[in-house]
Amino acid sequence: MSDRSMLSAESLSKIEREVAKYPPEQRRSAVMSALIIAQDEKGWLSTETMDEVAGYLGMPPVAVYEVATFYSMYNLKRVGKYKLTICTCLPCGLQGALAAADHLREKLGIDFNQTTPDGRFTLKEGECMGACAMAPVLLVNNKKMLDYMSKEKLDQLIEGLK
Repeated sequence: MSDRSMLSAESLSKIEREVAKYPPEQRRSAVMSALIIAQDEKGWLSTETMDEVAGYLGMPPVAVYEVATFYSMYNLKRVGKYKLTICTCLPCGLQGALAAADHLREKLGIDFNQTTPDGRFTLKEGECMGACAMAPVLLVNNKKMLDYMSKEKLDQLIEGLK
């Protein structure tokens, strides 16, 4: 494992706090939290980072890969500084999310799963975020949900993040 994939003492401390929430024999139950902590530090989850999480939690690396590939909140390749995930499932789509997604693709000059050439934005398509009544909804870096995202609000967001 290279030095650049090693997690900081601060991240390991955060992971240990998550591990402490479970009985000692259930240490691996903290895998989802551990992956988020690792991703927050590194920006994405390389194989080496996932291997480190697996080793720390005492679980087979393949079990960690299964979790990381199943959930869309984990970045398995480098993403832009701002990952914008817009819900395009049917309820949101019927309330303007598809038009909002088209607007974002045009404004950013990229498609889903692409990153702008300056590395600032990555655009992702998301599934139900549980906020259908407030569509279109958008997540910024998996942490902040924005609702009722009209073209004007999308433009303001992009300009504010530049």
